[in-house]
Order: sequence, then C-alpha cells, then structure tokens
Amino acid sequence: MNQPLYIDIHALQTLPFSNPNRDSEGAPKTMIFGGRERTRISSQSWKRQIRIDIESKLGDPAIRTRRVVRGVAERLQDRHGWSTDDAEAAGRQVARSAGIKLEKAKDEKEQEVLTTSVLLYLPAAGLDELTAIAANHKDAIVAAEAKKTPKGVLPVDAVTDVLKRRSASINLFGRMLAELPGANVDGAVQMAHAFTTHETTPEFDFFAAVDDVEADLGIPGSGHINTAMFSAGTFYRYANIDVRGLARNLGADDSVTDEMVTQFLQAFIRTVPTGKNRPTAPATIPDLVHIAVRTDRPVSMAPAFEKPIIGHDGNVTQSIQALERYAGRLSTLLTGRHLAWSGHVSVSDDELQHMGEDMESIDNLVAKAISESHTTEPQ
Repeated sequence: MNQPLYIDIHALQTLPFSNPNRDSEGAPKTMIFGGRERTRISSQSWKRQIRIDIESKLGDPAIRTRRVVRGVAERLQDRHGWSTDDAEAAGRQVARSAGIKLEKAKDEKEQEVLTTSVLLYLPAAGLDELTAIAANHKDAIVAAEAKKTPKGVLPVDAVTDVLKRRSASINLFGRMLAELPGANVDGAVQMAHAFTTHETTPEFDFFAAVDDVEADLGIPGSGHINTAMFSAGTFYRYANIDVRGLARNLGADDSVTDEMVTQFLQAFIRTVPTGKNRPTAPATIPDLVHIAVRTDRPVSMAPAFEKPIIGHDGNVTQSIQALERYAGRLSTLLTGRHLAWSGHVSVSDDELQHMGEDMESIDNLVAKAISESHTTEPQ
C-alpha cells in the first residue's frame, strides 16, 4: 500500500479560433517554449472547469470565496430577518473568531466590502452552517461589534470545524489555508498549463454589431465596433493523480477512490474552459488521450514539443507522431520497469506502438486504467 501509484493522463486537443483563457489585456495567454511563442491555457482555468464538472456529477459542491462576510450576512437577513448592520457584524465575527484577517475591497458595484485576506475553500453547505452558528449568538455579536476593538465571540471550534471541512474536490485538488492550522490539504492532482505543440500568433478580429432600430430607419453604419484577439491550435495537456495520496485524503475504501479518479479523468478529457465560448464554441474533444499507470513517479511528455511542430498540412497528425516517438524513447530510457499499464484512444487511423493498448472509447480507456491501477506490481 505504501508503493507509489500515479496515473498520468496526456491529451492532444485541437481548439479552433477561440480564446478560452484571456490575459489581463483580453488576449490569449502565451508562453515561450523552444524559443517560439505558443498559446497557453492556464492550469487554474482548466482545473476550475474540471472541478465544477466533478462537483456537479457527484452532487457535492464546494465554494471558493473571500466573501464569507457577505455570504453569512445575506443569509441572516433573508432567513432570520436580521438588520443589515447586525448581519454584517455577524459576518465579521465569523472571520474574527477563526483568526482570519479582514480587508477592504470593491464589489461589482464599486462599493466597499469587507473580504477575508485569503480565499477560503469549503463545502458549499459550510456557509449555511456558519450562518446557523452566528444566529445562535446574536446578543454576543452585537455587543462585541459595538466595541472600539471587537474580538471574536463565536465558538472557535465550531467555526474552524466548518472551515476545515472537506468536500470531494478539496480532497482531490487540495487546499492551502496557512491562517488556520490543520486546514491545509495536500492535493492529489498535479496539472500543467496546456500549450500549443506549434508556434502561434494571436490574431485580431474586427467586429461590428448592427443597431436594429437604426437599420430599420435606413441609417448606415454600426451600433458598435471593436476588436478582440483569438488564436487556434493543437494543445498538449497533461495531469497526474497520486492515487495513494488521494486514498489517504479520502480516508475511504478503494471504490470511493476509484470513483474520484474516474470522475477526474472523465472531466479532464471532456471539459473545455468557458472563456469566449458563446462567440467561438470551441467544444472539441481531444484528438488523442494516453493514460499511463506508474509505480514510481509521474512523467510529463511536454519535452516532446520543445521543438515546435511545423505543420504544412495540419498539426494533429504530426503532434501525435511526435508524442508517439517521445513515448518510445521514454520507454527505452526508463526500461518500462515502473510502467504498470498504458493505453490510448485516438482519432488517428495510424497504429501507435508506444502508447499501450488501443482502446475503443474514452469510457473503456478510463475504466481499464482504473482496473489496472489496482495492479501494483510493474509489468
């Protein structure tokens, strides 16, 4: 049981003209790799879609927020009829009692709000539980917040117990909360930024919107004109799961761990970040998925694309071939000693020699990987 067990998942995925993950200027994110500019999609962006998909499938939502003060205050007003001042005092007391600092920020209406100094990550039901704790201590809250230097008066153990609570996705992705001892959770998933296997240059799209009223009146011109930036390409995507670490986080049997791993692998394959999805619909699935079960350490194959693909007739086929060649070299270098199993699915008709079993479908690939992960002895 102490032997390391990792599941690597690699994917090549083509996204058409789109911008699913924008930088601060609204342009596609980029990076320099192998001396050439590539389009990049951050791991945070893609991971969020995976997290939401998993939570939806499991019916176990979590929430990441700095707005605990407002969340608790709104619930006390709506459900318990508290005044605005008393409800906001209770929200502040939740943070004070947990020893988490508050700071001023602007909300969506540019109004000043109090937020926690750190992003909290807790099961969605946690806000209701914090509200219930506050509702039972109204007199103490009002009295404490009337003082010049208020101190926390809510039961610390009860508040911190809620903030430390885990959901399925917290066990999977981890949680960093140094302000609250014992709340940190080591994530079982490592996920890389996706990047194009070839050089890209973001393109400008000049667009105009028609004013229907002006058009009916025969007034020439457009109601709105602007430009936006997009790019297109074939991306290499990679993540791995520490299966043993996940089992420890879950504190559960193999069937629960298997379910979490299955949900992660399926969400990794099937989701796409939602940025600019309405005007571009980049709802593709990967051109190739390769999964490897390893008993020593995870292995990324990003170096396969350090030399960018130069596709004179598309990038997908050459990207698959480059990954196939790199997988073969890895097998030779590492002697395959710690590779318990590997398999793949692909849109390519070419036979792949170094990516394990050729599976018929994504579902079969994921199910076989889970089944083989129970084999701890390397082949």
